[in-house]
Amino acid sequence: MSEIIEIARIKMQSPLTNAIQGQVKWSPAKSLWVFGHLAIAIIGGVLTFAWDAVLVFLFTTTFTLCFGHSLGMHRKLIHQSYQCPKWLEYFFVHLGTIVGLAGPFGMVHTHDLRDWAQRQKHCHSYLRHGENIIKDGWWQLHCDLKLEHPPVFTPEEALKNDAVYRFMEKTWMLQQLPLLLILFAFGGVAWVIWGISARIVVSVAGHWLIGYFAHNHGEMDHEVVDAAVQGHNVKWASYITMGESWHNNHHAFPDSAILGIYDNQPDPGWWALNAMKNIGLVWDIVLPEDLPHRNNLKALTYRAVEGTGNKSPFRCPVTGLYR
Repeated sequence: MSEIIEIARIKMQSPLTNAIQGQVKWSPAKSLWVFGHLAIAIIGGVLTFAWDAVLVFLFTTTFTLCFGHSLGMHRKLIHQSYQCPKWLEYFFVHLGTIVGLAGPFGMVHTHDLRDWAQRQKHCHSYLRHGENIIKDGWWQLHCDLKLEHPPVFTPEEALKNDAVYRFMEKTWMLQQLPLLLILFAFGGVAWVIWGISARIVVSVAGHWLIGYFAHNHGEMDHEVVDAAVQGHNVKWASYITMGESWHNNHHAFPDSAILGIYDNQPDPGWWALNAMKNIGLVWDIVLPEDLPHRNNLKALTYRAVEGTGNKSPFRCPVTGLYR
């Protein structure tokens, strides 16, 4: 068996630990969550269609994906790529929870398990989006992978013992209620259907679809040598994913707060983070040059060799952060 690579929160349980052997099993809870909101979105969306409801859908989807999923769950909770007041962190992670994928512990575990698996020389096709798009869609949206010899998930004490996050995790599906009540108060059933169910369906399905393309198709500036799968940059999805689709960059510099590191790589999540930095809401932003050297990171393009994109200054279309 090849050498097993560990990451911060994922450790070997035994010499048998591996990312290959396992079974994909249908998850009734996942299916009910996805199909339930899909049915509400399709039927209710048609019956309650109104342009103000569509605008609510667009605003809530953009806001939760940017400040919740991208800045809260991914760049803060998972990668700690910047620091901010605890109240702001809680708010962002709450927004990330209502995206509809999982609670904070669930998101960190799912991300870290996939990250760990993809860094091995081989991993199960579920963990690398290795099947055709139809099969992968069914797997990711309706099934779970049960590894025969899984690693141990060991979150840091500050995260594991955080009472707020423990509450969010236990009630992650119910975290929709505050937003639901606000939408109902101002726009009735139509705003609830478009601002809750339609948003969840698009966010969850979109998260899977971009993940599929980001591990199968797109440009690459870097290669992580001996990794089971490479990340790809999905240019057409940069705005709708808040910059998360620059996935080859993310595989190369996983803890960087900026994902669109080269010219002509829009990163709305970075623009928002950069703006908050300039008004003092966030600090200690991690950039690619702050990260330790990786011996297994291979440059594939001239700009990657030269480092012209991931070095200072970084220009932000909003306020401009220069280092």
